[in-house]
Formats: sequence, structure tokens, C-alpha cells
Amino acid sequence: LQLVESGGGLVQPGGSLRLSCAASGRTLDNKAIAWFRQAPGKEREGVSCMSSNGGSIDYADSVKGRFTISRDNTKNTVYLQMNSLEPDDTAVYYCAARSLICSLVRYHYATWGQGTQVTVSS
Repeated sequence: LQLVESGGGLVQPGGSLRLSCAASGRTLDNKAIAWFRQAPGKEREGVSCMSSNGGSIDYADSVKGRFTISRDNTKNTVYLQMNSLEPDDTAVYYCAARSLICSLVRYHYATWGQGTQVTVSS
């Protein structure tokens, strides 16, 4: 299974971006997918995750109410809609996959994408 993120870029505070995580090699049907981010000099932190059947979703407190995770299994793709972006959201965003169960713990994931840069600045 390979994961490729896209959709990052430069956006002003208050703006929106939608990140995509496209999978190839295997289906995402039985995979939980998470988004993590890593800012310069900081640890990689969990942002959001969704279980394989979409029945369990979790968000970091810092993004609740602003970010929305979704998945389209017909396209083998997971999305992260990010609204009301703040400078503190600036980071490299990664998607990751594991079997079935949603988790925001970094070491629970063995499959990672290469990351996409999100910069929030005026």
C-alpha cells in the first residue's frame, strides 16, 4: 500500500484547504486512515482519524469544529477539509494507514505518505 498526499499550499489565516490522500497498491476498504502533522521543531501529532467503516472518527482538540475527515472508497482516497485555518496549523501534513481501528497515536501506524506542506500566513 502506497499513500500520496496532495492539496497543501499557502493560505491566509481564516482560509481553507482540502488535503487528499490517494492510495495505490491496495484498497483502503479495511484500513483506518489518520492525518498527522509536524511543525518545525515539534513532534508529529495526530490531527484526525477515521475507522475503516467510517463509524469512528476522532479529532485533536486543536482542530475540532474546523477540520473534517472523510473518505471515498470508490476513489481509494481520504480527505481532510481544513477551514478557519490559523498560523499554528502550519506544518507538513501526513496521512497514515493501519488495520480497521482509528487511532491518533503515531506509533500505531506503519504506512505513511511523504507529506504535503501547509503554510498559513498573511
